[in-house]
Amino acid sequence: MNLPSLLLLPLLLLAPPRASSDVRVLYHAVARGSGLPENVFAAAIRRAEREGPLPEVLAIANMRQPANEERLYVFHLKDRRLLMRTLVAHGQGSGDVRCERVSNRSGSRCTCAGLLRVGDRVQSPRHGDALLLHGLDPGVNDRALEREIIIHGADYVGHDFIRTEGRLGRSWGCPAVAPEAMARILRMLPTGSLLYIQAP
Repeated sequence: MNLPSLLLLPLLLLAPPRASSDVRVLYHAVARGSGLPENVFAAAIRRAEREGPLPEVLAIANMRQPANEERLYVFHLKDRRLLMRTLVAHGQGSGDVRCERVSNRSGSRCTCAGLLRVGDRVQSPRHGDALLLHGLDPGVNDRALEREIIIHGADYVGHDFIRTEGRLGRSWGCPAVAPEAMARILRMLPTGSLLYIQAP
C-alpha cells in the first residue's frame, strides 16, 4: 500500500458509508469479531441503503443461527461499534430450536423477515414496555403492524430458561428478548432505527 492510500484509510473508517462498495470497510470497522457473518451484515446494509441514508443504529437478527445462540446484534454505525449482542426468540410457527420458515401471514405465529422500521414505544398489556415495528418489504413483512409484531421482553428468553428447558422459548412471531435486554434496547433503538431480520 502506498503512502497516499495509507493516508486515506483513516478517512474511509471515519466517513459515513455512502454506497454498497463501502460495505466491506464498514464490516471490518464495525462488525468484525462480533460473530455476525459478513454476508448477513452486507445484506442488511444493502437493504437499509435502499431506504435512504443509513441510520445511526442498526439491529440485525440473524435467524440462520440457532435460537440458543445470541443472534441479535445492535450496531452503532456512526460510532463504529457493537452496542450489544443478545438472545432473541423466533415464532412458534417458525420452528423449534432453529427458525426454519418465515411468514407475513396473520395467524401464522411465524417470524417475518426483511427490513423493519422501529416505531413508537408502547405499553403491551402482556409484555410491558415494547417497540412497534413497521415492515418495509411489501409481501414480506408489511403486515407486521397488523399482526402486532413488536420487540418486547419475555421471561422465556434467557440462558436460565435454556438450561431448564433445553431450548429458548418461542413467541407468536415477535422478536422477543430477555427482560433485562429489553431495558437496554429501549435506550439503544430510538424511533426511526432499523431492524433487519435475516431469513433462514
